[in-house]
Amino acid sequence: MVSLSTWFRYIANKLEYSVSISWKGKLTYLYGNKGDQMAPVMGGLGGTLLVRKLPAADPKRVFVGDVVVMKDPEKSDNYIVRRLAAIEGYEMVSTDEKDEPFVLDKDECWVLADNENMKPKEANDSRTFGPVPMRNIVGRAIYCLRTAVDHGPVQNSNDSMRKDSPILEVELDVDEMMKNHKA
Repeated sequence: MVSLSTWFRYIANKLEYSVSISWKGKLTYLYGNKGDQMAPVMGGLGGTLLVRKLPAADPKRVFVGDVVVMKDPEKSDNYIVRRLAAIEGYEMVSTDEKDEPFVLDKDECWVLADNENMKPKEANDSRTFGPVPMRNIVGRAIYCLRTAVDHGPVQNSNDSMRKDSPILEVELDVDEMMKNHKA
């Protein structure tokens, strides 16, 4: 049972979203992610994600440490899931001494795959394609179903976890996720 205070926080989020998009429907959608770029967060084969829709991706709504769904910068019809590592104003320094440090411009971000065992080319992240426009971010992963017995909230920034908790309480339906899960 969802508490009254959670419902109020959920409605406040719904109002914020409706001002920019639409009141109809849920604040979340399901997304099936394949590949091991985000292991161990999503398991070696990927998983089904509950993704919070974002009316706009800016530093007030998306935070460093969040797992985001975004348009693939190399194939605009595809989407990828990566962790937000840096936003506008961050200085980026390469481990390769040949590369010059640079600062991310306004509305730019840097995303990384969580799988530390992958080489940059395999990870398909900002180490390969560089900074990404914030507008490419379409949502934040808030729950991951890896298998019927292995599922739970996605570890995001503390601010996002707090903002997403009422949405997760109201809209999470593990049974529905299982129906859409493709292992």
